[in-house]
Amino acid sequence: MSATDYAVRAEGIQKRYAEKGSKGAKGGAEKLALDGFDLAVRAGTVHGLLGPNGAGKTTAVRVLATLLKFDGGRAEVAGVDVTRDPRLVRRRIGLTGQYAAVDEVLTGRQNLEMFGRLFHLGGKRARVRAGELLEQFDLVEAADKGVGAYSGGMRRRLDLAASMILAPRVLFLDEPTTGLDPRGRGEVWDAVRALVAGGTTVLLTTQYLDEADKLASHITVIDRGRAIADDTPDGLKNRVGGDRIEVVVAQAADLAVAAKVIARVSETEPETDGAALRVHAQVGDRVAALTEVARTLQEEGVAVEDIGLRRPSLDDVFMRLTGHRAELEATAA
Repeated sequence: MSATDYAVRAEGIQKRYAEKGSKGAKGGAEKLALDGFDLAVRAGTVHGLLGPNGAGKTTAVRVLATLLKFDGGRAEVAGVDVTRDPRLVRRRIGLTGQYAAVDEVLTGRQNLEMFGRLFHLGGKRARVRAGELLEQFDLVEAADKGVGAYSGGMRRRLDLAASMILAPRVLFLDEPTTGLDPRGRGEVWDAVRALVAGGTTVLLTTQYLDEADKLASHITVIDRGRAIADDTPDGLKNRVGGDRIEVVVAQAADLAVAAKVIARVSETEPETDGAALRVHAQVGDRVAALTEVARTLQEEGVAVEDIGLRRPSLDDVFMRLTGHRAELEATAA
């Protein structure tokens, strides 16, 4: 694959900060936020960047978006070296942070026209571009309403539209659905998919693993400033193991029987969760295993509350790679 197939490339990026309380003088205490960070984002895709709180996600985005100077390595965005020509990089990218940056007093149309003027489009071109974006992000009906009356999802869509004023080749989305309800998140997801369908490359940082699973065709997991895994969502899940059969029994007394049945079918030692009355184990032949376990449990007279096949989730991957579950994390690093 040639270099032109990638919209973002980072190799060995390092970024140091002076520790809190340090004066930043030579020899003072420093924190290494990025420690040889590598990243390769294919053009025209959504690429997820996942990691624990403090792992370096937001630092990486700020470096690639030219908001932070880095201390080592090299980075290229939209075909431009970040260090050599940061102004040209900024002309080719868009950036949407964790919170909507639109003005609630103005209408949606006025917000977009204002951003157009700030980007030196001129009055007429700014009006035309605002109209195009309102249609693209399904905001035409609300275009002339004050943004203060918008739902959370509508505000985020308007914020995305504002970041697309100059039709950037690469869009950085840093926690774009933080605080939104499920409907609002769905609206933003639809908008992101539409952008990628139009040729935009999206680098997405998110604390929601289901969001990365649904949107990203490739995911990089970052921890302690380094990329510790890079693969498709399915590829990452396969690292944890194959499909698992899971049984939830109605009575605690039946846990041992269920474990014995699953052990015989899976040929591995099953895991038992006494509090949840659940037994599960990895299996090879999915359908045959499910059929055999269900039949045997019925013959044994075991009352079953739930039985099914479960694929590993990105949360399982996160747990395996970083040592804890993603829902324990608060906000982006």
